[in-house]
Amino acid sequence: MSRFAADPRWLIFLPPTMSPPVTSAEPGLLEHPTEAFSYYRKEGVGEVICQEKHMGSRAVVIVCRDDDVAPRRFRIDGAGICYTRTGRPFFEDAAMQDALIRRVRAAVDASALWEELETDWLALDCELLPWSAKALELLKTQYAAVGASSKAALTGAVRELEAGAGRGVEVEQLLARSRDRLRMSELFIDTYRRYCWRVETVDDLALAPFQILAGERHSYMDRDHLWHMTTVDRLADGDAGPVLPTRYVVVNLDDPESGSSGVRWWEELTDAGGEGMVVKPLDGIVRGRRGLVQPGVKVRGREYLRIIYGPEYTASENIQRLRERSLSHKRSLAVREFALGVEALDRFLRGEPLFRVHECVFGVLALESEPVDPRL
Repeated sequence: MSRFAADPRWLIFLPPTMSPPVTSAEPGLLEHPTEAFSYYRKEGVGEVICQEKHMGSRAVVIVCRDDDVAPRRFRIDGAGICYTRTGRPFFEDAAMQDALIRRVRAAVDASALWEELETDWLALDCELLPWSAKALELLKTQYAAVGASSKAALTGAVRELEAGAGRGVEVEQLLARSRDRLRMSELFIDTYRRYCWRVETVDDLALAPFQILAGERHSYMDRDHLWHMTTVDRLADGDAGPVLPTRYVVVNLDDPESGSSGVRWWEELTDAGGEGMVVKPLDGIVRGRRGLVQPGVKVRGREYLRIIYGPEYTASENIQRLRERSLSHKRSLAVREFALGVEALDRFLRGEPLFRVHECVFGVLALESEPVDPRL
């Protein structure tokens, strides 16, 4: 943190991790909305909101109404900041960050939220796209390398096996298996390419805010998520630049038809190439049978999970093994990090010393360093 972090005066919040649902029993799937809905129903939650999950990088954006606000409120110069979920500056290029912040400021100006919320700064929880804007090196060294090598090797293998079959060699089973593996490697390449594009200016970026964390007078963590979505939608309506709306639907868990429509909505998103969705209780902070319930459950699509688990994860022998994954530690981290984030914002708004805010912020960072399956 001391070496790589953004200026600590900006670091008033780090977002929590998020758990997937328990493994689905649906053929060929690891994750499905039914399990997320079932979890919340058991916790006594009546309504949930399903939000489109953008394939980007998590970003916290703090934007100030004018350049006089930050010195007064944060004791630092600047129009605002965009930092990663581990508290590091999102951009190496300060000019790119400044351009993005000023575009977000213009969107808030146009939406009249400064006046409505009686604040001169806002902290937003967002997804910044494209994924390649932050993960370019990972893309080159890991995903592209795996895709290129597997496709090259399997293309050659299929060609030789087809030649052998043409000469009467009994390789039908091996040929069928190799063709199937080649198809899966091509799906893997198609999937990660879908989330990448070249970024040269701020016009190439898209910012999808999905929650207003805080302003001068209030933390908004306890507001219901429908309020958050309708409010941040106004930023997209009033901006000619990078602010992207997030699609969502509300599901009544006591109504089977409403639940079915939520499942169909997820299927439409993922069939169209989307990553999936995040299911959240409609209320901002909910207590269940044993304390806080999960603040959100991510339900990712079959093809997106190919990036996470590898090109051949859908092979029957692989997906059966992956069904044994354990979620208990991930769920515990998600709840504890969420509680620390809420407390960090409350301490900042109460005017407590920065070291008190950072007790919570560093607590989130410490929990993120605990060993847990990174694919969850």
